[in-house]
Amino acid sequence: MLRNQLKKYRLILASGSPRRQQFFKDLDLDFEIRLKEIEEIYPPELSRHEITTYLAELKASAFEGELQSHEILITSDTIVWHNNKALGKPKNEQEAYEILKSLSNATHEVITSVCFKTNEKVDVLYEITKVTFNELSDESIWFYLENYKPYDKAGAYGIQEWIGFIGVSKIEGSYANVMGMPTDKVYEYLRKLV
Repeated sequence: MLRNQLKKYRLILASGSPRRQQFFKDLDLDFEIRLKEIEEIYPPELSRHEITTYLAELKASAFEGELQSHEILITSDTIVWHNNKALGKPKNEQEAYEILKSLSNATHEVITSVCFKTNEKVDVLYEITKVTFNELSDESIWFYLENYKPYDKAGAYGIQEWIGFIGVSKIEGSYANVMGMPTDKVYEYLRKLV
């Protein structure tokens, strides 16, 4: 549906995330992938969506001067915000365990910002979803880490995996956002372009 309306544009997804790439396929959009290595460092005074917005814009700025007039670059960043700090991707198994232990029996926020960049303008939208976990036993956490190895995921978990099925008791907001992209908002933004 939207694919035909966007025929005069070329969508460029600057994300190595298999989940984000799958979202674009599932939305039935034509797109290409272009990747650049970015050091994801943000000013320490930023919090919550300020962090994800800064990083999404930083990823987009790496393509400055490279876009053609009909191209729309899409970058994004997701964090888990818990106890007034950003939880990114765990560096190792021990850190993943500690993150999941801290999320156990508590509510956290999953925040994603999506940046749309053309030669004319830059727009950013963001989504915040609240996720509540049941109490997670050590046995459950270690089982999950050993079998699913969620080291490429903010907050050390994928809601679409085993831990989400057995651990998540409540979700307020976009489910897709917890997987890495608020697909409804992205679709709506692109629909309004045409």
